[in-house]
Amino acid sequence: MLKQGNAVDRYFKITERGSNLSREVRGGFATFFAMSYIVVLNPLILSGADSTGAELGIDRVAAVTALVAGVMTILMGAWAKHPFALATGLGVNAFVAITVATNPGLTWPDVMGLVVLSGVTMLVLVLTGFRTAVFNAVPPSLKTAIVVGIGMFIALIGLVNAGFVRRIPDAAGTTVPVGLGFDGALVGWPSLVFLAGLLLTIALVVRKVKGAILIGIVASAVLANVLEAVFRIGPSFDAATGTVNPQGWSLVVPSMPDWKPLDLSLIGEANVFGAFAHLGTTAALLLAFVILLSIFFDAMGTMVGLANEAGTVDEDGNIPNVDRVLLVDSLGAIAGGGASVSSNQIYVESGAGIGEGARTGVASIVTGVLFLLAMFLTPLIYLVPFEAVAPALVVVGFMMVSQVSKIDWNDWGLALPAFLTFVLMPFTYSIANGIGAGFVAYVFIRAIQGRAREVHPLMWAVAAAFLLFFSIGVIEQAAGV
Repeated sequence: MLKQGNAVDRYFKITERGSNLSREVRGGFATFFAMSYIVVLNPLILSGADSTGAELGIDRVAAVTALVAGVMTILMGAWAKHPFALATGLGVNAFVAITVATNPGLTWPDVMGLVVLSGVTMLVLVLTGFRTAVFNAVPPSLKTAIVVGIGMFIALIGLVNAGFVRRIPDAAGTTVPVGLGFDGALVGWPSLVFLAGLLLTIALVVRKVKGAILIGIVASAVLANVLEAVFRIGPSFDAATGTVNPQGWSLVVPSMPDWKPLDLSLIGEANVFGAFAHLGTTAALLLAFVILLSIFFDAMGTMVGLANEAGTVDEDGNIPNVDRVLLVDSLGAIAGGGASVSSNQIYVESGAGIGEGARTGVASIVTGVLFLLAMFLTPLIYLVPFEAVAPALVVVGFMMVSQVSKIDWNDWGLALPAFLTFVLMPFTYSIANGIGAGFVAYVFIRAIQGRAREVHPLMWAVAAAFLLFFSIGVIEQAAGV
């Protein structure tokens, strides 16, 4: 154990933030387990071929995904000193994959080059103080709404990952987009793992047991592996045969696959200006703008939510070392694009570690080291299915949503934008969309209330940028992109 007041304790402010080394280590493990799925999921999202027929390669993407996540998370912990872990952003990687598939002539190196450019632009905005200024210009009620929205979003991620909530296939007469389980019923052993894990985690949290969230994850993972070994459940979707099994595991099947050699050859393959040559300046800039706006506000929103949950904000709502946090996040975008695994950004699943008691960068260092080990021990990640991690996300979501009482509900100029912010995050599966809707609504309502002078000039600028963001489809269509 670290003694209070020693160099490490003072540097990370472990005691000052009401934590200790064991909590930080537990938090680091909990965060890793909660987000390790990205090492499996990212290669699947980026598995398609570009216009030349070239593929990134599942094994290569998995290895570099773990490497970049590990390095950037350690940097966040050691320099910015916050329990925020980074990995490939789920919104951006899907957009990148769709961009490659829908733009003839565009290659993987080209589109990853756009990610690098977006990251460099964001880095400049951080160094000039613009990004921090935008953060400080946001009214407290909207900051709280971001926390609540992320709580709802992270809970939905847990419920969907566990198969407790599922998308209803489009069909004639179908009016409900999502429903309970499969055809309105919970089926399969994976659902049992989720429910057992959720009840256990709730019980441990209510009883204030140390390590409650981590215990819940480990116990659920053990149960999952036992059930898979006995019943051979398999995946919910078999890509090889195209068959769907509603009773299967959502993505990660508990198992110990064969070890494969480490391949980091994707690093440095991005072509920074390739998209401009293939698509033209206008089209390339539009794509880069969408990527930039997404990673800019996803990170800001996630940072606000996690810092509030960790209790590391001051009386004025400011986050210590916020410039460093934003700088590391910007570097994550550059590193992710340069390594061909898409932009890396702060993960909402860091809330699992915070819920475990993590308050400092020590937890991030632990998480980062585990990601680096995952490069060599990728099979171990397959021991923890989504269903075992999902209960932690639901419980952490509850903790974050509980801050909704801090919103000023008597001022409609704040209440309505706040409502749109936290509702649209889970409903559109995007933190940036929720923030954008809230910002635009805030500026609009204050204007019609005759209180436009109360709006910070930067909020006007950001709202205008989001209007452009939401109109991008119309703009692309008009420009023939």
